[in-house]
Amino acid sequence: MINKIIKSNIFIFKTALLNFLTKRNKDKFFRVIVASKLSFSIHKTSRIVVSRDFLFFLAWNKREPFSSFLYMSKNSFIHVRGRFKIYSGARIYINPNAELILGSGYINNNCNISCYKRIEIGENVYISENVSIRDSDNHNILNSTHKAEQPILIHNNVWIGMNVTILKGVVIGEGAIIAAGALVNKNVKPFSMVGGVPAKLIKENVKWS
Repeated sequence: MINKIIKSNIFIFKTALLNFLTKRNKDKFFRVIVASKLSFSIHKTSRIVVSRDFLFFLAWNKREPFSSFLYMSKNSFIHVRGRFKIYSGARIYINPNAELILGSGYINNNCNISCYKRIEIGENVYISENVSIRDSDNHNILNSTHKAEQPILIHNNVWIGMNVTILKGVVIGEGAIIAAGALVNKNVKPFSMVGGVPAKLIKENVKWS
């Protein structure tokens, strides 16, 4: 297990995590950069695969006081397929045998990702601040068919507003918009806008840029 605190404006993450990083495309340049305070705990059996650029825990302003935390347990896996940015104040937990798949886009400040099975985020996905994504309830309901853990899939070209919570088993369709403050506990149709607690359909056939 590696436990370390990194404090740097621009830090090449490879120097600290060389044994955990895999360069998937050998002929292409890739970067893993940390630009804010970071604490991490990474098990020796975990893996991070970066196919392009992973800009990790960026700060909008160099004076930001917010630190970030990355936890990777036994046999956990992160795969960054495109150019993906995560901003400061993040809390990311990848539990035993779980997978976090990141396409391209960004997650703004203060995200909380808890991955117990599989969370997949597609291409061109934009996630605002204070968003929580969890694929587990962390508890079982006895004498029922309840499943505590179910994977989450967020398709391409999705916009997720601030203060949104996305729960287990959800599939968010391509081109969807999740309004600020929504609690998403059911699937979202492609090119639709949802909002509210729990989230309900607001509008269909939406487009955003």
